[in-house]
Amino acid sequence: MFKRLMGCLTCAAIAHGASAEPAPAGQKISLAQELTTMDGPAETFTGAVRVTLAFAATPAMNASGGIVQFQPGARSAWHTHPAGQQLIVTEGVGLTQEWGKPIQQIRAGDVVWCPPGVKHWHGAAPGSAMTHIAITGVVAGKAVDWLEKVSDAQYLGR
Repeated sequence: MFKRLMGCLTCAAIAHGASAEPAPAGQKISLAQELTTMDGPAETFTGAVRVTLAFAATPAMNASGGIVQFQPGARSAWHTHPAGQQLIVTEGVGLTQEWGKPIQQIRAGDVVWCPPGVKHWHGAAPGSAMTHIAITGVVAGKAVDWLEKVSDAQYLGR
């Protein structure tokens, strides 16, 4: 289960493919205390990261969502998304970078669009924790392709 959830993160986010079950006819409320939260795996993150599965992809909505909390200096590995990803920063100060481009600072209230196939990483700034909501499209049951880890030198912009 853990591998299934983490394989589609972004950056964290989050579920693996569309569910075979039909979407509910009415609203569904997932209480915060009932959501699954886990540590981000060392294979795909550096530093202390907590990932909460908010919702899985379904036939009605082929995207998954999660809440990712990065402690200062924590970050994802380089990765791409086959259908792209939206990040909504809810707390703190973070960093994100596309391969070959400068590091960008992101703050609470900022929204980041990660286009399909673009190699990137994101995480907390060195002196601040950062939390974002990740909404990730799913293609053929896949939401993310994890690549190599971000080195300390890359993270520091050297």
